Amino acid sequence: MSGSKLASLLLFILVVAVTSATAQTQSQPSQAQSQAQQVSATPAAAPAAKPADVASPDAILAATYDVISGPPGIRDWDRFRSLFIPGARLIAVQKGKDGSLGARVLTPEDYVSRAGPYFEKNGFFEREASRHADRYGNIMQVFSTYESRHDGKDAEPFARGINSFQLFFDGARWWVVTIFWQEETPDTPLPKEFLPAAH
Repeated sequence: MSGSKLASLLLFILVVAVTSATAQTQSQPSQAQSQAQQVSATPAAAPAAKPADVASPDAILAATYDVISGPPGIRDWDRFRSLFIPGARLIAVQKGKDGSLGARVLTPEDYVSRAGPYFEKNGFFEREASRHADRYGNIMQVFSTYESRHDGKDAEPFARGINSFQLFFDGARWWVVTIFWQEETPDTPLPKEFLPAAH
């Protein structure tokens, strides 16, 4: 091979190597970029809660129902956010048109985005009608029977079901970790043990 051909071949190999290295550098984020992406994916810290809202299981459940309830208007979403531990989830059981069941998973921020516009135009009042709770150490599970009304004075709810709360006590305050709920249907009536006691 002549000297000129050898030089051309070496130049070609060098160009290919540099192009390949550049492509790899562009396609793979730097360590700093990777760390930045991980940080941005970390759930934001909750706003400071009102101490009275998170002092006990009774208090945090009452606050959860209270903050989403009211006449048409903007809710106190920072109060809502303050009840949830970073990474918390709200999960609704939903039935598809074909009858299949699924679980729709939301973050508290997803809930704000979806429910906020509805609440601005519609009255919504939800209250606890009955409760069954179990606690071990710093964790607690609560089956909270809910009743939903369009107006606080409505005699009958337009919907009811079970909110399954998972709560955590960190030694200073209570947090909502998960709210997992299913609405009552003719196929899934609420059992007697989850209904208000007769007076």
